Amino acid sequence: MHRFKKILIANRGEIAVRIIRACKEMGIKSAVVFSEIDRNSLHVLLADEKYEIGPAPANESYLRMDKIIDTALRIKADAIHPGYGFLAENPEFSEKCEENGITFIGPPSHCMAKAKPKNRARQLMKMINIPVTPGFDEAIKDGSSSELNKAREIAAELGYPVIVKPSGGGGGIGIMKVDNEKELIASIEKTERHAISAFGTSYFYIEKFIRNAKHIEFQVLADRHGNVIHLGERDCSVQRRFQKLIEEAPCPIMTPFWRMKMGAAAIDVALALEYVGALTVEFFYLPEERKFYFNEINCRLQVEHGVTEVITGIDIVKEQILIAQGEELSIDQDDIRFMGHAVECRINAEDAKRNFMPSPGKINGLRLPQGPGIRVDEGIYEGYEIPYHYDSLLMKIISHGQNRKEAICRMKRAIEEMEIDGPKTTIPFHLTILDDEDFLSGEYTTDLATREQIWQKIKQI
Repeated sequence: MHRFKKILIANRGEIAVRIIRACKEMGIKSAVVFSEIDRNSLHVLLADEKYEIGPAPANESYLRMDKIIDTALRIKADAIHPGYGFLAENPEFSEKCEENGITFIGPPSHCMAKAKPKNRARQLMKMINIPVTPGFDEAIKDGSSSELNKAREIAAELGYPVIVKPSGGGGGIGIMKVDNEKELIASIEKTERHAISAFGTSYFYIEKFIRNAKHIEFQVLADRHGNVIHLGERDCSVQRRFQKLIEEAPCPIMTPFWRMKMGAAAIDVALALEYVGALTVEFFYLPEERKFYFNEINCRLQVEHGVTEVITGIDIVKEQILIAQGEELSIDQDDIRFMGHAVECRINAEDAKRNFMPSPGKINGLRLPQGPGIRVDEGIYEGYEIPYHYDSLLMKIISHGQNRKEAICRMKRAIEEMEIDGPKTTIPFHLTILDDEDFLSGEYTTDLATREQIWQKIKQI
């Protein structure tokens, strides 16, 4: 077993801050890379060591494998933590870490390669008899005429509406819903552009759009010694443009039977992948039809990991680090207990009243919520200038209560207390959803945020 002395964090924003804090609590030195525009970012200010690696565009900085590896070697880092996004799910990056004797805090490259690109994971699910969202396993390379013809044929065979999904990443980035052939071409162009910018690859694939489903994901941990457990599920059904905005754990309508079925499927996925580290397996759950479909695998830490942490008492980031050091899991499946309920709201620099238009700019004033049952994972501070080059996530607020009602009430109180002077944010959206009858019932599905009455209420705040 090799205990880490220094970890290089190959990311930015709130997730880099989250990993820095875990490192400090474990007595491990934290080092970060940053682009020139991020020189005054919170993760740079908090890290023990910091190293500039390039201009603002991600493909010249945070996506530069060579610069990140060279930095890790030069500063004698034991390991690299990729966070999420950027290179977190890139098998080539994991392999380069291995070739240079640097521990990648995530799955081995051979394991990740089984699940990447994401369309390949569909094939694996079929092999182990897990139901898969209707769609095509073959990836489409780009928007060339021959590939566009292939996309038209696939969409026609599936029947509209369909969704176009980047093969190289996750987080809802670049996913587009398409209602007809005319929309298909424009959607492919946007998906290709987003995918290249965020993940460095243009490949995408097409699936049938599933209506009125619960978006459920299971958190899995697996060590190098063959131990695999899941930490229960998260309900991630409140989304806009396929990006999650509110998550909660556990799912308010989950039954013990379906938790057992989907949890077992998630563990089967980890075993089939020979997985090591933190894994998330996402499903579409259709309670009225009594079935579920596999959606995708995320071979990394999830943005919403915090809700699972507060209801289980397990620090997933620290577990990632311990697993990467070669330690065995200290808990068994029978040890997992849910303690109350948790809700997470993502606060983004986006104008909720103008269809989530990006809203970069300076934070002139900031008051963060406090009090019992409230956790804030932030990547900003008063006086910080939000760049427009990256994801708009500013912070995550997580509320924890003895039950769902208390967790929701605490979240409302926290958001009402909070003040962000400067950029427009998603706060009006959160206040609207937290008061919505369908959300409060727990029976809401992925179409909740598309309803006209929701938008009428948001505009009135």
